[in-house]
Amino acid sequence: MEIVTSRMDQIRTLVNEMIFNMDSSVQRHQASVHLYGVSSYASILALKRGLEPEISAIAGLLHQFYYYKTRIAHYPGVNSAETVRPLLRDLQIFSKEEQRSILQAIFYQDHLMQVHDPYDEIIKDAVIFHQYVQHIDQPVSPSSALRLVNTLNELSISINHINIDEITATDSCIHCNIIDKRQGLANIAEELAGQVVVGISGDQRYREICQYWPDPEIHKVLQGNWCAAFVYHCCMLAGIVLPIRYPSGKYRLAGVGAMLEWSQLPETGFFHHDKEYSFKPERGDIVIYEKLLSDDSHDHVGIVLELDDDTILVAEGNKDNENCSDIVRRSRSHCILGYIRIDNEYLYSFNGIYDPIL
Repeated sequence: MEIVTSRMDQIRTLVNEMIFNMDSSVQRHQASVHLYGVSSYASILALKRGLEPEISAIAGLLHQFYYYKTRIAHYPGVNSAETVRPLLRDLQIFSKEEQRSILQAIFYQDHLMQVHDPYDEIIKDAVIFHQYVQHIDQPVSPSSALRLVNTLNELSISINHINIDEITATDSCIHCNIIDKRQGLANIAEELAGQVVVGISGDQRYREICQYWPDPEIHKVLQGNWCAAFVYHCCMLAGIVLPIRYPSGKYRLAGVGAMLEWSQLPETGFFHHDKEYSFKPERGDIVIYEKLLSDDSHDHVGIVLELDDDTILVAEGNKDNENCSDIVRRSRSHCILGYIRIDNEYLYSFNGIYDPIL
């Protein structure tokens, strides 16, 4: 007799396997409470609002998948959506419309000041409601307070008072005390590349470079092809915090092509062609090579340390495809496509429409 497994059971199995592989019992408990709690509240809100509880419950169960898999907290919406996108696709149990609904609900979870599609709003409200119930004596952020009040009223739950966390202008001034991130980027890259990191799983430094990418066997996947992952890692350490994939991008930022694409977006405009008029490369710029190691365009990348009229000193991961990092001096007239100069005040933000690749 064939046993039919529900779609929800298949997602639970996926999540439970991820939780089982976490390092400690405390982490496993926290992940279970949070993911299953949000999933349950999302299902209740869907029933209340006349929507499909299964889709809401699945989105709730997956909404922090990236964080609990990698323990990296940056950009939970975009990173979790990108992590589960291929998983949902490969299960082949959801229509494209269902996949899109689940992924959008995950993606927009932290866009609290905007109103999106009904399933997106369910996940936002379920996350806030779960957080409130679990920490009922703690203040609620101003961006969450109105949503929480509306959700409590919707569920006919009466409360006397909600403590709102007062945020001062000083606390929220994210542009105060801007540091020179590009100098920090160069310093970090110089130190790390000089250690001669080897692209094997036994090298802890290489594992740290790979930690952002949630794919199975990622150490083997990137082996011999991790120059962009090295740059991404250095950016993250320098405070240039990026999602694993820009929402409108064709590829993840572990690849040179994705970095080049991101740097040429209208909202960034960081790319400068080699020998571009009035542009002079500096320490902390990112250099994109053109057919340096292969016949492929933009086939290598590194971080500029110093330069003179004829040469450039660069910190590179996977130097010359030799599967190790190093500091190398190259000719400025040979195989350079251009440079990426990231603005020191740059903060990732996406205000477009998320349309996942299915």
